[in-house]
Amino acid sequence: MPELPEVESARSVIERAGLGRVIADVDDSDAYVCRPHRPGEIRDALIGRRLEAAHRRGKSMWCDVSGNGPTLGIHLGMSGKIVIASPDGGEIDGGDYWEGRRRPGDYRWSRFALTFEDGGRLMLVDPRRLGRVRLDPPVELLGPDATTITSLQFRSVVAGRSAPVKARLMEQHRIAGIGNLLADEILWQARVNPGRPVDEITSRETTRLFQATHAAVDAAIAGGGVHTLTIVAHRHAGGRCPRDGAGLVQGKVGGRTTWWCPKDQG
Repeated sequence: MPELPEVESARSVIERAGLGRVIADVDDSDAYVCRPHRPGEIRDALIGRRLEAAHRRGKSMWCDVSGNGPTLGIHLGMSGKIVIASPDGGEIDGGDYWEGRRRPGDYRWSRFALTFEDGGRLMLVDPRRLGRVRLDPPVELLGPDATTITSLQFRSVVAGRSAPVKARLMEQHRIAGIGNLLADEILWQARVNPGRPVDEITSRETTRLFQATHAAVDAAIAGGGVHTLTIVAHRHAGGRCPRDGAGLVQGKVGGRTTWWCPKDQG
């Protein structure tokens, strides 16, 4: 599913190929994906305008719109891609790596689309229909982005009550961008058990978690997605820790399927 690195790839696609083009039409007919807006409301707000800049915080994206228009918020949900198709049939996309059913030119799962004056299109393609498009999204409710969070900000994340540390890392209002796979990689790199209560995490462990957060996010962006991270390929029955060879343990932490090494993560 899309986590911060995949969303960054989608944002970069919009930045590379979606900006500065006059919007001639909008398909906002999917009332579930475009809630709370009525069909036609987003269309009316965007027709004749241009996307001017593409931003991201955590797993959320939004675009500035010309002429003092509203911001256009786009969330990929659990299986979404941004696809930009040119009039000649060429396309580029960014987003969910695991969505392998779609072939170029297959837009049956398009949930929202901008058609540009030059004939090109920008689409949210989402088989599960869990993405979201809305005007003026409340991005101010998100915590600091995981790529830029400071040491001081991070220490406030790993503090307080007895929530499991993995669950705390995935609270988007505290730190934006860490999903299930990134969290497992961060905790594995830092050698911290995912179920440890945050009020038991030592200062040294917090430093390791902070460093591992930046290292894991940077590696995933550079590698093309969270699927390239070290521990991810071993998160399966019979999987072994690539560091010490111990059999990985599976469990639920914060309601999410979690894998860790019993030898060096406790």
